[in-house]
Amino acid sequence: MRLFWKQFLFLIENDNLVNKQEILKNVRSMGRGTLGEALGIEITDIGKEYVSGKMPVDHRTKQPFGLLHGGASVALAETLGSIGALMQIDTRQNSAVGIDINASHLRSVNDGWVHGTANMIRAGNKIQVWDIEIVDDNKNLVCKSRLTVANIRNHVK
Repeated sequence: MRLFWKQFLFLIENDNLVNKQEILKNVRSMGRGTLGEALGIEITDIGKEYVSGKMPVDHRTKQPFGLLHGGASVALAETLGSIGALMQIDTRQNSAVGIDINASHLRSVNDGWVHGTANMIRAGNKIQVWDIEIVDDNKNLVCKSRLTVANIRNHVK
């Protein structure tokens, strides 16, 4: 059964840990067979206006020089922001699609994990903007990103 995101928001607003764990389980199951799964991205926390996750710095996410690939950071940023955007809409009738992303890569990482949090800046009826910060295991800022998402109507055939 496909879950209706707005119902999740009600549960999260009431800070019900049991329901939050169920929500995280559903979010994680949606990532099966996706780029996020291939990169090892794990969703770790979710709230009404934020989504957090982590990604390993390993053979899947490194560039040839042994450092975290900038594209992997952008994939983590867009994954987190897109999940947050989906939570703001009625997914039975609408979709959220990324239309712009930028990223400033501020520090290199060669092992461990990177941890990202996407925070909602604005969620309008047509456009959403999300701010994403990615840090290393020592909480050093690795990447600062901004994602713009369009809310579009699902096309039923």
